[in-house]
Amino acid sequence: MAVGGAGIDIGLIGFGAIGQRIHAVLRKRGGPARVAAVLLREGSASRAAAEAAGLPVFVQPAAFVAASPGIVVECAGQPALAEHAPAVLAHGRDLIVASIGALADPAVEAALRDGAAKGGGRVHLPAGAVGGIDALAAMRLAGLHRVVYRSRKPPAAWKGSPAERCLDLDGLREAAVFYRGSAREAARDYPKNANVAATVALAGLGFDRTDVQLAADPGVSENIHEVEAEGPSGRIAIRLEGRPDPDNPKTSALTALSLARAVLNLTGAWRI
Repeated sequence: MAVGGAGIDIGLIGFGAIGQRIHAVLRKRGGPARVAAVLLREGSASRAAAEAAGLPVFVQPAAFVAASPGIVVECAGQPALAEHAPAVLAHGRDLIVASIGALADPAVEAALRDGAAKGGGRVHLPAGAVGGIDALAAMRLAGLHRVVYRSRKPPAAWKGSPAERCLDLDGLREAAVFYRGSAREAARDYPKNANVAATVALAGLGFDRTDVQLAADPGVSENIHEVEAEGPSGRIAIRLEGRPDPDNPKTSALTALSLARAVLNLTGAWRI
């Protein structure tokens, strides 16, 4: 981690709605953490936004890693995580992950673990759009009997997903559950919507023993997340109503804030 008078350098993989919000939060905070490099695919529509913000843009992963001596934040989607994360970790960089659902693929998880073992980089999985992950992970130490995650979002949030094959999202008049199954299948089939399901699974009973329900509801304007868990240490029931990101209704505005908080926790003297 580069620490000095100029600050602590952060690299961003992706500079869409989430990446831009992370950059804005860090600038507003005015602390030591600063975005020093952005990795984009060739021809990315986000390049203009990154250059307008005065950020160095890289399309070659090796050059990006070299320019990111501190912490790397992935906020570009599951394919980008699978493609770039192993090399980031193998070069000893800590990695904060937004697209946690990618870890439902055993091959991707194995590649990240191998990269971390080679280079000593650490993987940080923030809570993202949901709360209570600290309590759930603590309960796991005493054992868990069951974990259920429910997601309810406005119909527009599910457009472009398999939900369109079983629901008329534009004509929906009442809430409809369109998916019941495991967190692994949810993360695989709804990669832009079910990262929270993966986070809950990794904190609790794992991908195959975490029950997930996904619903479209025209009566809500928020992204609603509910987690229920029970074990020898007690029971928790958490409900969070997150406002959708104004630039990306598939994700909650809280997601970018959670990633920024993870950066601040790693770079600050106090960690909560």
